[in-house]
Amino acid sequence: MAKLTKQAFMRLSNPKFIMLFLIFWLGLLLSSNHTLSELADYILFTFLGTLGAIFANSTGAGGGVVFIPMFTQLNFTEQQSISTSFAIQCFGMTAGGVTWWHHYKTEKTDLRLWQGFKRIIGVTTIASMIGLSITYFYQINSPAALHTSFSWFSLLLGFFIILTVYLLQPHRERSQLYYLDYIALVLIGLFGGAITAWLSVGVGELLVIYLLLRHFDISMAVAAAVIVSAITVWTAIAQVSNEVYWQVVLFAGPGAVLGGIFAKTLVAHLSATKLKLFFACWLLLSGGVGII
Repeated sequence: MAKLTKQAFMRLSNPKFIMLFLIFWLGLLLSSNHTLSELADYILFTFLGTLGAIFANSTGAGGGVVFIPMFTQLNFTEQQSISTSFAIQCFGMTAGGVTWWHHYKTEKTDLRLWQGFKRIIGVTTIASMIGLSITYFYQINSPAALHTSFSWFSLLLGFFIILTVYLLQPHRERSQLYYLDYIALVLIGLFGGAITAWLSVGVGELLVIYLLLRHFDISMAVAAAVIVSAITVWTAIAQVSNEVYWQVVLFAGPGAVLGGIFAKTLVAHLSATKLKLFFACWLLLSGGVGII
């Protein structure tokens, strides 16, 4: 069974399959009722979905760090922006989560540095689902408007990452989880889930930063954050689906699937420092532009 699963996954990652997927998808779009002018406008969302998914699944951040600034520029309402971001992430983060899980099962299961992988995902995911659900159930509002909250969240997170790159000294990578880590993971899940409900991002970013500060393996940190984020956005979309701008999702979703599949390759070719700096620069740019 494991061999068949691996062979099936390899076929999905094959360039020929990707090309056939794109041709089939374009054929469906061209056969729709959209005019060529409308297709030209919406096709940009395919690129946006691909870019967001690559970024999200190679850093552990939610795709909202790409989608929210764009939707704000397009004058989406706050709820439309968040809900549509969740819907696109359901495609991209799921594809990325499956890819990372396959990577773990085929290559990392017996590796010492990944021994806490499933426990990190389990604890953080449950806490995140609880935090997000409580926020929606009790209708706890964000302390500021989406535009302002997202911009400051991005700026603070970006600066914090840069500080960790240049101020923290190199350290031997850890693999063991302690009681302090479990408490921290629960808190990250609860607060990250609430922030995700407000911004469509949050829990994945906080989890990656914590695991890096605790000197866990960078690839394991990213993989765990992607899977936690994927489950969290599926929990969220069930509660906000009526606000989704489905025409955007139709074009961005397939692009997000492709981006989610290819993201792991990017991580394999970047050092931990380059990956963190890439992540931080994007956050600073998007946050700075938002505040200006």
